[in-house]
Amino acid sequence: MAKIKKASESLTIMTNIVLPNETNSLRNLFGGELLAKMDRCASISAARHCERRVVTASVNHVSFNHPIPEGGIVILESKVSRAFSTSMEVYVDVWLDDPISQKKTHTNAGIYTFVAVDEFNRPIPIPEMVPETEDEKERFAAAFRRKELSLILSGRMKPLESVELKKLFQEPS
Repeated sequence: MAKIKKASESLTIMTNIVLPNETNSLRNLFGGELLAKMDRCASISAARHCERRVVTASVNHVSFNHPIPEGGIVILESKVSRAFSTSMEVYVDVWLDDPISQKKTHTNAGIYTFVAVDEFNRPIPIPEMVPETEDEKERFAAAFRRKELSLILSGRMKPLESVELKKLFQEPS
């Protein structure tokens, strides 16, 4: 597939208000509710990138840094951070938006991996992705390290076969 896409082409923004039935006993958004919203947002970004059906392959990282209260306005922003041969990493940022004070608080972040599939649910090739902004370039570079680490932890790659991770631990020449 020769098509090359920009990270910005996969940008997805979802806005929600936290309803009482989505909260825990502390009246904050349930973590599982947030994970589902993040997965939906990320899957749209992945589908926009490859213009195909996608399936969630893994949730690589999620941080819960700040509670999101009942009635809070939640903004989820996702973009493909790197495309590989049939899979792509999608980074999701979550913000609590207070329209009265006009303050946005970064509450959560997550990294998801999706695979593009054909009508028989077999992986298919996807377009390359080119980062443009400094943030996109940093996430693009880090995605390769995360992929290598994931392959090592799953036993599909030997640590000595790593390219990027070895650079982190080698003594400077």
